[in-house]
Amino acid sequence: MAIKIKGIPEGASVVIPRLVCRDPASEIDFCVKAFGATERVRRPGPDGTVAHALVTIGPAMIMIESEWPTLPSRAPKPDGSSSVVVYVYVENVDQTLERAMAAGAQVLIPLQNQFWGDRTASIMDPSGHVWTIASRFEETSEDQRKDRWSSVLDQA
Repeated sequence: MAIKIKGIPEGASVVIPRLVCRDPASEIDFCVKAFGATERVRRPGPDGTVAHALVTIGPAMIMIESEWPTLPSRAPKPDGSSSVVVYVYVENVDQTLERAMAAGAQVLIPLQNQFWGDRTASIMDPSGHVWTIASRFEETSEDQRKDRWSSVLDQA
């Protein structure tokens, strides 16, 4: 009798960002200090440094990878220009921002309340990855968000 294999492994996030880093161990450390991430897997490369890791922030999984000469993906430039931004909800964005800065993050966009009801800040971690950290401060309806967005556009 054949064992039925699930296409999506039990307990896996359906979308898992893979952060390519020059120094994966430092990225793991940042995620643990800033977001309270839990390290689930750490695999060494041929030289003994971290080649692959899996951390979780709440129920969400993030893979942290070393650059590999045989793969085209590279770590972002540490200038805030990454074309990928990881949006992460936290219980208290103000406290998370403080922890992230203490762990070496640079603030790209200061904390501010957004029209859709989130309080957000954008940061760049020491590896060059860009994150938007957010906490919900107000529940809004789609109509409220549309009206507020129109006001934002009117002021632009």
